Amino acid sequence: MIYFVTSNKHKYEEISKILQHEIEMLHIPYPEIQANSLEEVVEYGINYLKNRINGPFFIEDSGLFIQALKGFPGVFSSYVFKCIGNKGILKLMEGVIDRKAQFMSVIGFYNGGMYLFRGISEGKIAEEERGDRGFGYDPIFIPNGSQKTFGEMEIEEKNKFSHRGKAAIKLKQFLENLL
Repeated sequence: MIYFVTSNKHKYEEISKILQHEIEMLHIPYPEIQANSLEEVVEYGINYLKNRINGPFFIEDSGLFIQALKGFPGVFSSYVFKCIGNKGILKLMEGVIDRKAQFMSVIGFYNGGMYLFRGISEGKIAEEERGDRGFGYDPIFIPNGSQKTFGEMEIEEKNKFSHRGKAAIKLKQFLENLL
């Protein structure tokens, strides 16, 4: 059994479809520090949790990095979403022509050693919210190679493009080699 420490059922559903291992969602609050990189946030979380969980586990952190906003909201994505949401980001992007953005995910796995897996999805910010699937910034992010936002995609389609899906595939390959 591998534990996925999260309180976000959407993340659990997305990752469990890819891993196809026996994973269990485990809700243990842990501090998500404000740092310069997602890797730092994940490493801190793992170090906090490693003596509190009996068995292998992983956590995930992600961020939306918008080029015209110099990488904002980045590692502060969760906080910014709670404060201004998609409407606030779209307001900041009014009149902006360069709408390039990337979603980044870092999964940290711990089994006595710490392993990090990064996934990146390049794309752009939509002009308006579209779709009611997913969560967070999904309705405003259009990945390269698609005309749809993540919010318009079923989980299986989103996982083909998504930052989290790419990181989860790397974790899956690691686990297959481990077992």
